[in-house]
Amino acid sequence: MARQLDEQIAGRFPVGQRLRVLDVGMGQGTQALRLARAGHQVTGVEQDTTMIAAARQELAAQPEGIRERMRIVQGDGRDTGVHFLPGSFDVVLCHGVLMYVEEPDPLLAGLARVMAPGGLLSLVVRNGDALALRPGLAGDWPGALAAFDTTAYRNRLGLDVRADRRAALTATLAGIGAPLHAWYGVRLFTDTVGDDAPVPADIEPLLAAEERAGRTDPYRAMAALLHLCGVRGA
Repeated sequence: MARQLDEQIAGRFPVGQRLRVLDVGMGQGTQALRLARAGHQVTGVEQDTTMIAAARQELAAQPEGIRERMRIVQGDGRDTGVHFLPGSFDVVLCHGVLMYVEEPDPLLAGLARVMAPGGLLSLVVRNGDALALRPGLAGDWPGALAAFDTTAYRNRLGLDVRADRRAALTATLAGIGAPLHAWYGVRLFTDTVGDDAPVPADIEPLLAAEERAGRTDPYRAMAALLHLCGVRGA
């Protein structure tokens, strides 16, 4: 996902340009910190106090220059209009958030509004067109059959959440003025691997296989997650 995002940023902005980045639902700040280390000015928005504490702890351990380039705002991603002026950001991330939002369209419209013309919107969502794959590979045939006709699912945390279908999100992005520019699959081969599985000593072949699948048809359409990139005003 990080490699895909870097590819899109490199293809849209001059090398060395310091970008204004908004990370909505930043979690513990993995992507926000990575982009701040790359020289960008990053604002992270997060509602969960535990995640904010983890992000602040990690940020505090960074060199002063990185600390100065990143700020953390506690808030709901649906309230971007309260915190930020229109056109404030060159890149807006919303990764792993939409599955927890019952009605995502207002959130997405708010994100598009704070993007500058030509800005990049990066979304990572659960793939509603491939929900049957995980239960099917696990031998849960009733679960697999039920997944064909819904976008609702229960995640690994035991929460009832929702997925998005690519066609519907493509239409939404066009409607908010940030039409789809590129899309990738994320986590095809490794989606059924347990959270406690050991990390391979040489992880590069695994990453290379996932990255290749994420940009190759028909594999990318079957990935657990979709990474969609829209461009404001394109």
